[in-house]
Amino acid sequence: MPSKNASDSIEEYIKELLAQSGIAEIKRSLLADSFQVVPSQINYVIKTRFTQSRGYEVESKRGGGGYIRIAKIHFSDKHHLIGNLAANIGNRVSEQVFMDSIQLLFDEHLLTEREGNFILSMASDEVLGNNAGDIRARMLFQLLQRIDRKGSN
Repeated sequence: MPSKNASDSIEEYIKELLAQSGIAEIKRSLLADSFQVVPSQINYVIKTRFTQSRGYEVESKRGGGGYIRIAKIHFSDKHHLIGNLAANIGNRVSEQVFMDSIQLLFDEHLLTEREGNFILSMASDEVLGNNAGDIRARMLFQLLQRIDRKGSN
């Protein structure tokens, strides 16, 4: 079994907190101390693994009583999920955000694993070339529209 790095352990800990109460409220410095990492490592984990495209909402309050609050977004139905994703698509979508969005659609049972893998195979920077981010944004928007039209939840 491969050993976990600090980022994986921090992510797992935060997900355990979320599973217990639905919201994880953490103090960056205390969490960094308990995992024996610098506070920027905590920031990195939160910015890369608890993103909106992965279905999380993050609120941060700085200062003496500062905290980071992370909550899993619970969608009332598929239209709410699709509307949320569509509202956050800009003119460009990175490969990571695209992958996270497809994973979220799979997790919410709006795509099969096979469909998700087909879509991901065609959306890499390598396949799409120079304007990959622009093309991915249009692809994701069209995909969301198609899923939204396909029956109701």
